Amino acid sequence: MKDGHRSSEDYLEAILMIRERKGSCRSIDVASHLGFSKPSVSVAVQKLVQSGCVERSEGGQLQLTEKGLEIARSTLEKHRLLTDVFCALGVAADTAEHDACLIEHSLSEETYEKLRAFWARREA
Repeated sequence: MKDGHRSSEDYLEAILMIRERKGSCRSIDVASHLGFSKPSVSVAVQKLVQSGCVERSEGGQLQLTEKGLEIARSTLEKHRLLTDVFCALGVAADTAEHDACLIEHSLSEETYEKLRAFWARREA
């Protein structure tokens, strides 16, 4: 997967997570969450606005469009499943989070669906 695509998914996922936690999201929140500079985040957010994934209000609030929300939810769902699986295997929580973030972007849809089905059977 191209780095730009991965980066976009990270930003969209971060916006969704921040909005879930705080109820609102601004670029500074994304910068803090991802550990990036505010100027870098501003450039990335502008690209997400241009691609139709994010809308920015006059007050600087970031809102995911339907397109952005779909990508963010899919990425976050993969992230949470992978983190849960890794933790269940005994991986330390911090490592599981980090590894899930790396893998969520490159995991094929087929492998993800099989893993999700396996995990659902395990929990049933």
